[in-house]
Amino acid sequence: MAALYACTKCHQRFPFEALSQGQQLCKECRIAHPVVKCTYCRTEYQQESKTNTICKKCAQNVQLYGTPKPCQYCNIIAAFIGNKCQRCTNSEKKYGPPYSCEQCKQQCAFDRKDDRKKVDGKLLCWLCTLSYKRVLQKTKEQRKHLSSSSRASHQEKEQYSRLGGGGHYNSFSPDLALDSPGTDHFVIIAQLKEEVATLKKMLHQKDQMILEKEKKITELKADFQYQESQMRAKMNQMEKTHKEVTEQLQAKNRELLKQAAALSKSKKSEKSGAITSP
Repeated sequence: MAALYACTKCHQRFPFEALSQGQQLCKECRIAHPVVKCTYCRTEYQQESKTNTICKKCAQNVQLYGTPKPCQYCNIIAAFIGNKCQRCTNSEKKYGPPYSCEQCKQQCAFDRKDDRKKVDGKLLCWLCTLSYKRVLQKTKEQRKHLSSSSRASHQEKEQYSRLGGGGHYNSFSPDLALDSPGTDHFVIIAQLKEEVATLKKMLHQKDQMILEKEKKITELKADFQYQESQMRAKMNQMEKTHKEVTEQLQAKNRELLKQAAALSKSKKSEKSGAITSP
């Protein structure tokens, strides 16, 4: 009886071939918890639910520091502290200032001074390195598939030639299929697809940022208009109150002037009466 191995998620036992190579997951767990990229830091993680789009580390940072900003180097929305993401900050401390990536042309590739750590001798940034490695992995898988299919076809033709039909077919070599012009473009096509997908995601993120900024600008404009209307109403009220107080003071002043005139007139009449009385 063949040995059974436990799935790291559901802990049920399956044959070794039924589990994934990296995380040893069964087919159902791979479907229920796919490996996706974090919306912020772009690292791959096991998705617990469809609503969960960021990894655990970024979720903790969001709670501590709030929504991140785009990194000034790699443009990944993962700068929780300052203007740089943690990956670029650590790389800058360790390897110095960044250089231009030979693939995306952004100033976000760090030279490790070790040609063995470069990808085919190219100085690539972190995202382009991951994309390039995925492309190479896909190419290897496609070439394995082509090699196996070409070998099967070659065996069928050999069998047919043994039965008497060999004069109608030329010998077919698997190496010839691998070196054909079509397979040479696998890397370029897969890499271009990866770049298009990455650019689409970056464009979507930038669109979201623009929408958020436009929303904030609209809110600020509405707040400004409200404050302006409140200020105008307050100024109108103050002007009205000032006018009323001024009118009251003027009326009181006129009343006092009348009283003063009446008093002076009465005093004059008293003086004239006192003079004529002897």
